[in-house]
Amino acid sequence: MHDVDTLLARVVAQAKALGIPVSPRILPQVRLNRRAVTRFGCCIRQADGSYRIELAQRLLEAPEEACLQTLAHEVLHTCPGCRDHGARWKSYAGQMNAAYGYAISRTGTCQQLGVEDIRPIRHLVVCTKCGRQFPRARRSPLVAHPERYRCACGGVLRLAY
Repeated sequence: MHDVDTLLARVVAQAKALGIPVSPRILPQVRLNRRAVTRFGCCIRQADGSYRIELAQRLLEAPEEACLQTLAHEVLHTCPGCRDHGARWKSYAGQMNAAYGYAISRTGTCQQLGVEDIRPIRHLVVCTKCGRQFPRARRSPLVAHPERYRCACGGVLRLAY
């Protein structure tokens, strides 16, 4: 079990040490989300202009590095012009990755973070050439029309179920 509030303070200090302009209005308590399945973290701008960082509770069972990396991802969203994953956010993420060995990216996977993937698989699209699988929880354009897409290997995709 990790002390996520202490980890948040560490990440904020790391970003500040690199000169990254994180907001001084980040609330020091991390909110844990017990229901999060597909999202590991969230940065919520409050009505008063402060920021609340939320973390999926299941990350507490993951290695400390997974929590730090996810917190760093969310802290970067408090920087001016970084509410999305645009060029400025990517630049700051690159600085944090280089300085602290993180692998901050736009999205993290269960495998990268060392947590069990508990998302339901309702649809499975498969490449007919290499066998790569594309599991999906929701009906998406890929699920509805796999024939419109190609695998990275160039193979044709089909819906298995």
